[in-house]
Amino acid sequence: MSGPSSESDAAQMPLHLGQASKLPESPEAAVLDYVPNPRAGSLYLVRFAAPEFTSLCPVTGQPDFAHLVLDYAPDESIVESKSLKLFLGSFRNHCGFHEDVTVGIGQRLFDEMKPRWLRIGGYWYPRGGIPIDVFWQSDTPPEGLWVPDQGVQSYRGRG
Repeated sequence: MSGPSSESDAAQMPLHLGQASKLPESPEAAVLDYVPNPRAGSLYLVRFAAPEFTSLCPVTGQPDFAHLVLDYAPDESIVESKSLKLFLGSFRNHCGFHEDVTVGIGQRLFDEMKPRWLRIGGYWYPRGGIPIDVFWQSDTPPEGLWVPDQGVQSYRGRG
């Protein structure tokens, strides 16, 4: 968790929640806040959708656009949504291939938050005429977890 210097205060006071925050310079500089799960012990799914996600092509430096869908089953903590928004926004000036960006987001959240399960779908708009969809999940979903379809149609173009 992030926030004030003492560990007990950090669990109580997120860095971004209720504070003025600017967009981080890079994903590495972004600080994600995690707060205690108010329903710890319950099996449920949280979904975040970022339909206007942007990063930069590492070859051309031009913007790449994606619709990201992040699903996770929390354990002891949940990610604070404002810090997640700032983290995702920090990719606007980050060069990375679709695969690296999508999987990197999922792995960072999984490593830091330690949910029971996490998956991310990156539905990238066409680059060079080819749409690229990237999917990553931490493991098989826990038994009994309702995991709905991510609801993003495959790119059809003129098709």
